Amino acid sequence: MKKNLINAFMLLLVFALFTQCKKDEYELIQIVKMISVEEMRALPVGMTKAFQAKKTGKIYIYNDYLFINEPNEGIHIYNNSNPSAPTNVAFLQIPGNVDLAIHNNILYADNFIDLLAFDLSNMSNIKQVKRVTDVFKQLYTAGNGKYLYTYKDTLVKKEKANKGKMYDAAYSSISSMQSSSSGQGGSMARFTLMSDYLYTVGVNDLSLFDVKTAANPLFVKSINLGWGVETIFPYENKLFIGTNTGMHIFSAIDAANPIRLSTYSHVFACDPVVVQGKYAYVTLRTGNNCRQASNQLEVVDIEDPTKPKQVSVFPMQNPHGLSVSGDNLFLCEGNFGIKSFNIADKNKVGDNLLQHLNNIKSFDVIAGPKSLIVTGEDGIYQFNYTDAKNLKQLSVIKVKN
Repeated sequence: MKKNLINAFMLLLVFALFTQCKKDEYELIQIVKMISVEEMRALPVGMTKAFQAKKTGKIYIYNDYLFINEPNEGIHIYNNSNPSAPTNVAFLQIPGNVDLAIHNNILYADNFIDLLAFDLSNMSNIKQVKRVTDVFKQLYTAGNGKYLYTYKDTLVKKEKANKGKMYDAAYSSISSMQSSSSGQGGSMARFTLMSDYLYTVGVNDLSLFDVKTAANPLFVKSINLGWGVETIFPYENKLFIGTNTGMHIFSAIDAANPIRLSTYSHVFACDPVVVQGKYAYVTLRTGNNCRQASNQLEVVDIEDPTKPKQVSVFPMQNPHGLSVSGDNLFLCEGNFGIKSFNIADKNKVGDNLLQHLNNIKSFDVIAGPKSLIVTGEDGIYQFNYTDAKNLKQLSVIKVKN
């Protein structure tokens, strides 16, 4: 009886979780409900036939494959050996999934409150090899930990939907090139790999998993970071953690025991971060749940990671994810498109706009070895970025309306 009453109450909140408009007459919303942990773990998980995604989430590249998360549903897998013609090869069904990372042919993915590991050695027969239970506890309901929140997309008539804002956690993903044994994610990721450890961030913590034996991830511990954690970016032997009040810098010289070196603070804002050399690039934006007063790109000197200092600030339109390659920075401007900048002079980045493609609603980007991969509202775009002043579209993977 109590469970039914709570479910009924949660369904009343459905219209507060409007995610995006799909057609003139309908809107896509998320229905919230509760299920027991036993019901959650009984949901089907595993490889199915390929089909077209309805929505894009995190992106990840590993060898010749492109992995596209469909929030709360699973992962679409594309053979991307030819970025001009990516081939949809399979879908990995994982209810409650929003993040992923890959190390030594093992894919790690969240399944609501659990971490799952899948063997990718045979891409035509992907198999689950491990489940680590009760490690992502933010989805638990208040109380005794027997129930958790789940989300399901559905279409409703526009006049019935609350005019809420898109919740950014679905896109809170981080751009980083790891060693050849690991892959590369987008700039808003909550999963990353370094030195045989998987690091994940929740809304208020950093969790560590020992993946020295890749197929047997072992939970090590969680470190409390305070509320509002959004992204994680690895660079050399450090972890850069974006929160909605600043950027934490951790030393991971001892990979099993990361130590906080400093915190670079800013006003309350959504905060993806990427790093190259002795500089970090941070975007802050207005809208949604971010409550930031302005839209801007910040360049931060991190040569002394214990004393990060702001170098320059540049106004933007509504910056989201970003990626750096050489002297070029690629920045997603949400509904305003994607931009490329020359960043050789850290004090003139905003003055050195190379190109602005304003016809793509972009949220995240990876400057990969073969192509620039951009997550848009209507699909995944790939560009030849040999000339950052003249991005040339190679392909687009459309989502299903």
